[in-house]
Amino acid sequence: MVTYSKNHLKLHIFGENDIEGLISLSQSVGWDYDGSDIQTILSCGKIFGHKNEFDQIVSSAAIIPYDTDLASIGMVIVNPGYRGQGLGKDTTKACINSVSNQTSIMLIATPEGKPMYEKMGFKVVGDVHKFICNNYVPSNGFPDEGLKAEALQEADLDKVFELDKNAFGDFRRKFLTNRIKQSHQSLVLRNEMGSVLGFGLSVLGPCHLILGPIVAPNDSAAAYLLNQLALNHKGKLRIDLPPRDETFMNHLRNSGFEKVSQPPIMIINSERMPTRNNHLYGIAAQVFG
Repeated sequence: MVTYSKNHLKLHIFGENDIEGLISLSQSVGWDYDGSDIQTILSCGKIFGHKNEFDQIVSSAAIIPYDTDLASIGMVIVNPGYRGQGLGKDTTKACINSVSNQTSIMLIATPEGKPMYEKMGFKVVGDVHKFICNNYVPSNGFPDEGLKAEALQEADLDKVFELDKNAFGDFRRKFLTNRIKQSHQSLVLRNEMGSVLGFGLSVLGPCHLILGPIVAPNDSAAAYLLNQLALNHKGKLRIDLPPRDETFMNHLRNSGFEKVSQPPIMIINSERMPTRNNHLYGIAAQVFG
């Protein structure tokens, strides 16, 4: 492998004209960010990174600030030929410096990145369970509370924002608005009175139909939402779960999912995760925390 020096590399803030270059960078490490993902990140956050003397993007890191005092870092990528020169650290620092030092910043680390984040002051506060499904087994079960999944309407947005805030730990209005626009399917969970008790999104990526965020009042309601999102999809599925007990994970296994990794959640400027109500059953994607 050819290795290049750090000379002539400049740190940039990327924009829409850089989307193709960011896709190429993602592909250089075997990741599957596509234009829609990057557009959503740019719509509610910033992406920093280096370009070489040929105007090629060789590193990146994204930060998505949420509505009050929480942000998420992701998409930390360094082209293999430029590793070992501190580019990942430089881009992550740029992300951290772009928000207030009162902002709690979370990320989901790769095994390669975890030592660097620890040196920068991030602490492990949990983990995420990544599940992949090649052949989905539909569920015949339905919640016994009279719940029904229906297409999300504009009138539902304020309630969805509130449900997500209580499940995730901060309001994410701008992010969710853009993620819903990107979604393949957006559902809300209504009770017999018409009240919205949960919601779920699916996003079609290059390799998988990504299920999440999924917010539901209990395991059976979450399983029902997942089934409605996954039903009739012929390709691979992916869901990333925040920390929870084995009950829902066993449902996933019975539905054809297999756990493939368990990366750590890390945080800086705080000692713990934000307060959550345990209703988050699937995160949007690792870059969004």
